[in-house]
Amino acid sequence: MKFDVVIAGGGFAGAYAARALVKAWGKEAAQKRVALIAEQNVLVFQPMLAEVAGSALSPTDVVNPLREFCAGVTVLQGRVTKIDWRAKELVLDGGRFTRNHRVGFGHLALTLGSVTDMSKVPGMAEYGRPLKTVADALRLRAAVINRMEEANLVEDEALRRRLLTFVVVGGGYTGVETAGQVFDLVRAVEPMYSRVKRDELRVVLVHSRGELLAEIGPELGNYAREALVKRGLEIRLNSRVQEVTASRVILNQGDDIETHTIISTIGNSPNPVVAKLCDEIGVTRDRGRVVVDSNLRVKGFDELWSAGDGAQVPWSDRGELKDAPPTAQFAMRQGTLLGRNMAAALSGGELRPFTFRYLGQLASIGANEAVAEVMGMRFRGFIAWWMWRTIYLSKLPGLKRKLRVVVGWTFDLVFARDISLVLPPPEDVLRAIHLQVDEELFAAGDLCRGVYYVRTGAVVLDCVSGEQRRYGAGDVIHREALDATGCWKGQARATESSDLVVFRQMALKLLQEDLEIRGVKR
Repeated sequence: MKFDVVIAGGGFAGAYAARALVKAWGKEAAQKRVALIAEQNVLVFQPMLAEVAGSALSPTDVVNPLREFCAGVTVLQGRVTKIDWRAKELVLDGGRFTRNHRVGFGHLALTLGSVTDMSKVPGMAEYGRPLKTVADALRLRAAVINRMEEANLVEDEALRRRLLTFVVVGGGYTGVETAGQVFDLVRAVEPMYSRVKRDELRVVLVHSRGELLAEIGPELGNYAREALVKRGLEIRLNSRVQEVTASRVILNQGDDIETHTIISTIGNSPNPVVAKLCDEIGVTRDRGRVVVDSNLRVKGFDELWSAGDGAQVPWSDRGELKDAPPTAQFAMRQGTLLGRNMAAALSGGELRPFTFRYLGQLASIGANEAVAEVMGMRFRGFIAWWMWRTIYLSKLPGLKRKLRVVVGWTFDLVFARDISLVLPPPEDVLRAIHLQVDEELFAAGDLCRGVYYVRTGAVVLDCVSGEQRRYGAGDVIHREALDATGCWKGQARATESSDLVVFRQMALKLLQEDLEIRGVKR
């Protein structure tokens, strides 16, 4: 396959660029000349993901099929794994059975945005839950409801407190909105759980800066903090997460928060495919973002363009030259201009610079409250919440989804939130574990539920008999540590910061069954 224009990335910038090209060339011509490549076949309306996680909206309400939204271009679902600039080709992984497809291009638009990278904080990648896709929102919703179900079952008070504590890391828009939605969800459904008490519910928002929502200004940021605290949320400002384990969050202030649910809204990194291309051909990047001129063309490359979160776009704000922020309202308008300029470049027309009159910013904080800065005026409370819903509803693509969202919001005002679990908790046959110093892996008498492989660090097993065994990097903790009943002989704890891999019981069962069929001794 080869196209005059390939748009790599199906977010706001890429989708709106595709629509602009269809408008410029017509559907019949655009379908032959333009390809839009996206990992998912839907355009996700990111500003409403927190409401999906909080069970206020259905996941289908915040997505729009790209084949409908960008009707007239060729949509290819897959992940870009490599870009060969010399050959003017990119390599596409379409799935398990459709890998290594090559797609040729004349002009290439990079709209892949950023990726989630939580590896900088030890344990965050293993235990932190991101919120970037609809699947992330559904998994988070399921995790919160499952914690409520488990807390309703257990007798141990310490365990129940951990199950009912939810930690959100990051005090930007996504973090504040997610914390508010999770708090609204657990408070709304608490009466359905007879063994859960309201004063046991705890939502903690951890932020590394001195104020929330720094982008919207200190006045509204302080109002958001005070409103959240008044409702019962805990806010930890000037606090950095140093380490995360399966049962706690360790902060730089020496404070630990015991929890089994960590939501991370931080950790955005440049797309590695884009970064590699820039390094290979010498494209300038600033803080990971591709530097473009005011026409959205990469400097020094007439056939390479970029827009959206992954691009550094110059923007004139009331005469002051700035870098355009990575928000949806900017990505939409950059995408439209990107499509128009690529069409003009291919037809010999005049390119236009990116200009945009800043409209403002909004953030929902739950309980029918929000903060908003619109056209220089500040609003807060219910009026800001009403504006938040009205403005985002107007921006939501498609009349059908607008109507669905209106119905969903109306039901949310009258009826309790839905706690149906359509997805069971996953049974991971292979899972990573991070332990801090002296943290327990398992206790004496616990039933063995898997085999542990020590990747880094060290674990000591203190047997009830008085024997002590040490497991270092490369060692496996399994049969020799079990008693005749299949329970652990003693307590295992980390003697230093350690990373392990657990092979869960299902994997062991499959292996044992296979060995029995083959007649191999275990």
